[in-house]
Amino acid sequence: MTTEQPTTSLRAASSAPGWVVPDLRDPVRTIGRRTFDFDHRVAVMAIVNRTPDSFHDKGATFALDRAVEAAVRAADQGADWVDIGGVKFAPGPELSADDEIDRVLPVVSQLAEQSDVVISVDTFRPEVAAATIAVGASVVNDTTGLSDPRMASVVADSDATIVITHSTAPPRQQLPEPPRYADIGREVVDFLRERVDRALAAGIPESRIIVDPGHDLNKNTVHTLELTRRLPEVVALGYPVLAAVSNKDFVGESLGRPRGERLPGSLAAATVSAMLGARIVRMHDVVESVDAMRMVEAVLGWREPVEARHNT
Repeated sequence: MTTEQPTTSLRAASSAPGWVVPDLRDPVRTIGRRTFDFDHRVAVMAIVNRTPDSFHDKGATFALDRAVEAAVRAADQGADWVDIGGVKFAPGPELSADDEIDRVLPVVSQLAEQSDVVISVDTFRPEVAAATIAVGASVVNDTTGLSDPRMASVVADSDATIVITHSTAPPRQQLPEPPRYADIGREVVDFLRERVDRALAAGIPESRIIVDPGHDLNKNTVHTLELTRRLPEVVALGYPVLAAVSNKDFVGESLGRPRGERLPGSLAAATVSAMLGARIVRMHDVVESVDAMRMVEAVLGWREPVEARHNT
């Protein structure tokens, strides 16, 4: 089955003109031990990096006990999802698959024992995906968009969901020259469509596919801002869209804010992404992000207020 001619279209929520509500092939998804109706929900994916060189936290959760503590805390703070990574996307020292497994597997295992939160693993290696699925991960977040064709087979042979992300450089490699796009919206959509077809051909059902346009991944700030404005073109593929916008350089460069001062801009980018059809946002600051997305749902009428006493 291919996706050459998407059969889905976009519709504006009748109660909120200007908001994009995607027509999803499979809006109700059971992922791990939780069920989401993405017609009426924006999920918050928290981030736990068990790396010594992550761009945001600079290794704050590299120690195993701190990584597990951060993951459990994120779930307790209301995150729907916790994304665990052992290798950053950007170029850096080589790390073997075995070493990556040693970093992420115990975090996945211990979190699965303590919470029903959805657990994803941020990896491009099939070996890491297989090992972590076996101990409780229910999502593989592949920021290289199935660059290794074996990844699709690993996911197809499990019950896991795959996140297919747009990026253009080989894993952990620097682009030989600055990125250039003739039409970034079209090129990102074409890439994602081709990689979705790859997943379908391997036997991954549509109900286990999520797409991510790859904010800042092999893109400059101008590219990412345009891609965000054109997010409805990605949404039109008909799969839930993940927007990984938290604390990224496009936020910092847009506002002139260094790392550590990008929370307001990140929340704005996440909210705009939700308005334009994203259904999962990947965020560092859990409490603030959960509040922002629950407020989006309340404004759209998808969620009742916790209380409604004002002027009653």
